[in-house]
Amino acid sequence: MELTAGPLSCVFTPGLGMTGVSLRHRGGEHLALPGGLAALRAGHTTGLPLLAPWANRLSQLTYRAAGVSVDLSGFPLRVDDHGLPIHGLLVGRPGWSVEQLSTRGETARVRASTVVDVPAFPFPHRIEVTAVASETHLSIDTTIVPTGRRAVPIAFGWHPYLRLPGAPRNRWRLRLPTRRHLTLDQFGIPTGGSTPEPAEAELIGRRTFDNGYGLGRNRRLAIENDEGRSMELACGPSYPCVQVWVPPGKSFAALEPMVAPTNALVDGTAAVVGRGDAFTATFTLTPDRTD
Repeated sequence: MELTAGPLSCVFTPGLGMTGVSLRHRGGEHLALPGGLAALRAGHTTGLPLLAPWANRLSQLTYRAAGVSVDLSGFPLRVDDHGLPIHGLLVGRPGWSVEQLSTRGETARVRASTVVDVPAFPFPHRIEVTAVASETHLSIDTTIVPTGRRAVPIAFGWHPYLRLPGAPRNRWRLRLPTRRHLTLDQFGIPTGGSTPEPAEAELIGRRTFDNGYGLGRNRRLAIENDEGRSMELACGPSYPCVQVWVPPGKSFAALEPMVAPTNALVDGTAAVVGRGDAFTATFTLTPDRTD
């Protein structure tokens, strides 16, 4: 389904994980879709996918959260090159219901939801995603609502595959705020250490990234080029972490908002939302920002 607001349009696929598969502004496409819809159907990340119930990877096949022990052995999980569970359970999955599709003034809105109650994450809850397109930006709210007696651990994130029309990626600038660079082990799992890093806006060039960061008061990151194209990610207060992934040989850069650090379900740092309460996190994607 397509949302259009002036020069901005975006497309979401409720039948494939409520994934964003296009974000166009002034005729230019700002989402990369490596592998296309076939990749989504196979459970691979592409476009603008929701990573839930956990973002990034877990360090092992067991975890204990909200007082419940879970063994993931034997479940059909997506795993990384080291066999670690990665990107949760919902990428490309059907089961989303569209509850609202509307336009009002200069905005277009869609709200969709799905229910999660599976042995691999035995914390029944509903996920509500509301995407609002305006002439200048796309805003996405993600809400977790417990539907059972158990509290629900909060460890989700999003994985925008971002691109810029015009110059190749090595000519893009990567703009990062003051932040803490999280120390990772050889498997990409945080060790608990971190190093402060100053704000920067430097050419990507030949650099590659697969870094986790803790954000401070400034939670805006961006890619930019000299042709006036840019894409800014602004993380709301419920997104204290971000993963920056700029792999070699690709034509995209991923700026990934996360409500908790990688491995939060295993290391016990995931917050929980209790019965009768709800948790909402918001991020905004702004293409070709001019101010």
